[in-house]
Amino acid sequence: MALSKRGSRSVVVDGNRYRWLVRRKPTYSQGLTWSPLSFAVERADMPGCATLVVRVASPRPDNWMNAAAFPVLPSMVATAVRQALERGWQSDRPGSPFTLDLGDEGGFQAGRRAHRPA
Repeated sequence: MALSKRGSRSVVVDGNRYRWLVRRKPTYSQGLTWSPLSFAVERADMPGCATLVVRVASPRPDNWMNAAAFPVLPSMVATAVRQALERGWQSDRPGSPFTLDLGDEGGFQAGRRAHRPA
């Protein structure tokens, strides 16, 4: 599964360039906060290699329930890439998507103010 270049953002982690993307619209279950925020990451210089799918213990900022949420920042993506590589994600090889479920362990919520949609 290759990410679309349109709408994706770039981040450099330990000398390697990655592209990451949050889908444009929430799924029905994400909109109702039944499912958490997720984003996909792949190596920018090796499209077609294994994609990383990251699930965070926060609803999407554009959820329909006005629940407090956290935006995906490049620093969050870099942290997720490092954790996935430590857990066995091989970003330079083709294969099935690698899922990283950060849940509460990701630490992305600690010390940050939640964004509440207007």
